[in-house]
Amino acid sequence: MGKLIYSAIASLDGYVADEEGNFEWAAPGEEVHAFVNELERPVGTYLYGRRMYDTMAGWGDTAAFAGASRAMGDFAEIWQAADKIVYSRTLQTARTPRTRIESEFDPGAVRELKSSSERDITIGGAEIAGQALAAGVVDELALFLHAVIVGGGSRALPEGVHLALELLEERRFGNGVVYLRYRV
Repeated sequence: MGKLIYSAIASLDGYVADEEGNFEWAAPGEEVHAFVNELERPVGTYLYGRRMYDTMAGWGDTAAFAGASRAMGDFAEIWQAADKIVYSRTLQTARTPRTRIESEFDPGAVRELKSSSERDITIGGAEIAGQALAAGVVDELALFLHAVIVGGGSRALPEGVHLALELLEERRFGNGVVYLRYRV
């Protein structure tokens, strides 16, 4: 049975993007990116909201990463090998292989996917992850906190959801990023 993991890069004050939608401050750097790759290797399926899919779809272009860093090229291969499910009411067709579109987020279908999956599943995009957290289908949170305060924007975690968490792992990186992994 696979676990559903919400993985997010956030500012220290808890945002995945600032008030203008910018998140360039979240670029992971080589050390963090290599670590992320090791976390992503066991992932068999990515669940995305529309905006996160639009952000991540660039990883499907193999040629774009031909001259990139080792960590970036490695991540592109990991990402391309996994299945993707995109929740969108407006997107009609996927522009990446191994991708299907679902019009609604269905917690029951996610539970079925988890129980039938031999590999872990991640959910990306704060809005869709908030729905999954509220529905009680998320097993773990993997948060990468960057040493920046952006003062507002898109929250990494939803309002109005109360969950008890158990700290499983923590790690500090040379660029000031802190990784925290919790069991829900």
